[in-house]
Amino acid sequence: MKGFTLLFLVVICGMGGLGQKLKPKRRSNGEEIKFRTKTKDICTMSISGDDEEMKLRIECKSQDMSYWCEFTGKPSVCRAFRNNPKIYWNQIAAELRKIPHACESTEVLKTSMCQKAPPEALMKQIATGVEPEELANQEESVQKMSTSMRGAGQGSENETEAMRLAREHCWESLHGFCSYIIGIFRG
Repeated sequence: MKGFTLLFLVVICGMGGLGQKLKPKRRSNGEEIKFRTKTKDICTMSISGDDEEMKLRIECKSQDMSYWCEFTGKPSVCRAFRNNPKIYWNQIAAELRKIPHACESTEVLKTSMCQKAPPEALMKQIATGVEPEELANQEESVQKMSTSMRGAGQGSENETEAMRLAREHCWESLHGFCSYIIGIFRG
């Protein structure tokens, strides 16, 4: 039964794109990707910049501290990035999930899709910092206040796991439907 429903979901998602124009999938500036490191640090990856130069900021909270780091590079010189930047950023997040501390021993972020790209395509670390937990808690309360002022239900903070999977695997026009089906099977 599970196999049939999974096949049904794949067919429905695939059919959703039949009438759509092909367009590059882009992550907009300011969009955030949330992930957890190997040691369960909660991290947010923010992307900004233009085709000339991209900036990536990673902010993480562990039990006893908060830390951050910034990277810069020109991934647009990699053709695979230009074709689908969403996959590029997801690959970076996947690599960061495998390590205990997202900002340590990550001088350069590499992806499998841009292995043969010129060196300027690599995202190189330009800054890093650590804050004790007390400062991080103060900052968090300020962020919570600004989030509540923006209104509930906005931003990627409230995005469910089902919606995240739907965005990664389904056509854009079927995100709602796919997340509903995924939610049913995830319980």
